Amino acid sequence: MKSILIVDDDRDLREVMKTVLAKQYSVQEAGSAKEAWATLTKFSPDLVLLDVMMESLSAGFTLAREIRNEEKYRNVKILMITNIDREKNIDFKSEAGDTTWLPVDDYIVKPVDPQDLFAKVQKLLS
Repeated sequence: MKSILIVDDDRDLREVMKTVLAKQYSVQEAGSAKEAWATLTKFSPDLVLLDVMMESLSAGFTLAREIRNEEKYRNVKILMITNIDREKNIDFKSEAGDTTWLPVDDYIVKPVDPQDLFAKVQKLLS
């Protein structure tokens, strides 16, 4: 069974995403980038669902780079889930995949549509 780590400081959103995904995937949660790193080392997921703005405005960006810089996690897929583009009026989605600036595999904007989330997860894990 493929595994997913959901990283978001919004407990309710984590619960919704977990409900959508737990029937087909093994799912763990973290409420901060620091907690995510600790969970990542124990859980070793195939995919990380990652919010940007948590304990700082750029915590998710930093964590994505840390994951990509660690050889053991380099192949872990990252799906960024955020609304920072709306709040800061910048098109972050066009930067997804840039290995230095936004090293994520895909991007989804909050509020998250459960069907879109499931489709993106399936595509990344296929």
